[in-house]
Amino acid sequence: MSIKTDVSASTCIDGYGSAIGMPQLCTDWASNQIFWLVVTLVAIFFVLSRLALPRISAVISERQGTITNDLAAAENLKSEAAQAEVAYNQALENARSEASRIIETAKAEIKQELDVAIQKADADISLKAAASEDAIADIRKDALTNVKSVAKEITSELVKVLGGKVDSKTLTSVINKKMKG
Repeated sequence: MSIKTDVSASTCIDGYGSAIGMPQLCTDWASNQIFWLVVTLVAIFFVLSRLALPRISAVISERQGTITNDLAAAENLKSEAAQAEVAYNQALENARSEASRIIETAKAEIKQELDVAIQKADADISLKAAASEDAIADIRKDALTNVKSVAKEITSELVKVLGGKVDSKTLTSVINKKMKG
């Protein structure tokens, strides 16, 4: 008891109602498959164009906006960094020139103080040298006087030892003559 239907006219179905081979390749069913393919593609297109693609484009736009904002912020930070570098270099140059000025001022002050100290030392040395020269002159004068008195005493003793008589006026005049040269 087999039910026979008019399906046997199809080359894609065997006598028992089962598909022979791959149903996708059956030319008898191609129009039906094309219809459902078009319906499915249209449904997918509407789902994608109404739901998925707007969300994807919103995410892409948001990312693009974020990237653009980040690039703009990076450019601003780069220009601020360049300005900060210029300010830093200017401050460094100012500090160097200020340091040079301070060094030159300190050198000038030290040189001035040194000149004053040298002048004071020279004046002290001159005073001490004059005092020393006066002391030396006094010592020479005293030494000359002492030499005359020692010469008198020695000469008078020598004359006495040799058996002579000493006249103090004659002795003084002889010593004075010899001392003058």
